[in-house]
Amino acid sequence: MTAAARPQDHVAFVDPLAGDPDLRPPSLQPAKHRGVHRRVLLRATDQVAAAAAELLALAVPVDCVCCGVEDLSLCVACERRVRHLTKHPFRAEAQAPALMDVGGGAILPVVAAGVYRDELAQAVLSFKSHGQYQLRRVLARALARAVHAAVPNNPGICLVPVPSGTGAFVRRGFSPVHLLLGSPAAGSLLAGAPVLDVLRKSHRRQGAGGLPGGQKGLGRGARASRVRGSMRVPRRKLDGVAGRRCVIVDDVLTTGATLAEAARALHESGAVVAGAVVLAVTRPPDSAGGGTASAEAGGKGPDLEKNKPRKDE
Repeated sequence: MTAAARPQDHVAFVDPLAGDPDLRPPSLQPAKHRGVHRRVLLRATDQVAAAAAELLALAVPVDCVCCGVEDLSLCVACERRVRHLTKHPFRAEAQAPALMDVGGGAILPVVAAGVYRDELAQAVLSFKSHGQYQLRRVLARALARAVHAAVPNNPGICLVPVPSGTGAFVRRGFSPVHLLLGSPAAGSLLAGAPVLDVLRKSHRRQGAGGLPGGQKGLGRGARASRVRGSMRVPRRKLDGVAGRRCVIVDDVLTTGATLAEAARALHESGAVVAGAVVLAVTRPPDSAGGGTASAEAGGKGPDLEKNKPRKDE
């Protein structure tokens, strides 16, 4: 179990499958309004950002990335839906084959803010691949709520973002996870947990014939082969991470190969990997060929192959 967390290292993550949207009856209560920050500075920042977005919409017309309504990159109704989809963070490692051992036990516990589908999927895709930076606030708060649910009242925990690949960073101009963790909208929910930017992409090319490119379209084995040995902690960063209790943070969880590789690199650097948190998790098709799976089959939801994210980290 050297590639990930040991059972005794785990922090108090939320109960397995608690709040899993595919295993829970629909809520009879609508999603709450986004609310107001308790801190004056964060509240003022939120209000200024909202006003700036309205002024920008006057100069540069925009449409909602989900429904196409004019003037806002994410309209009120769709933003409410995104909040509803991320209202109950849940344990998601059972959906990632690379994070489960042969006996069905979890190698690395993972908490997801929501399932990669509907408005949440469109918002994440638009933020990552289409330069919709205005979505940063709502996505950052969703990710921060998942972190808060995963490790409440756990002093000493530090957050380690998964780095973007060089090609993805050049194409986008930013790293999605770093940008979300640095958002003022996430600050009040992260409870002062430090962000340690210690993971780096290795120059070694592993698997897939050493071919460059992302993981889009690759199967489970090819994904694992491509990311194996692809991350490291530089020597100058070792002293800052050795002995620290870390939670890995990523945007979208698919097979779990990326998180497993990040955990391996941190563990070999002397860190204690307590678990991971992601913004969204994909639902793989069930063994019967798609459709809604039963709870006995692991709680897998509908076939989301058509909504697979572009995974190029």
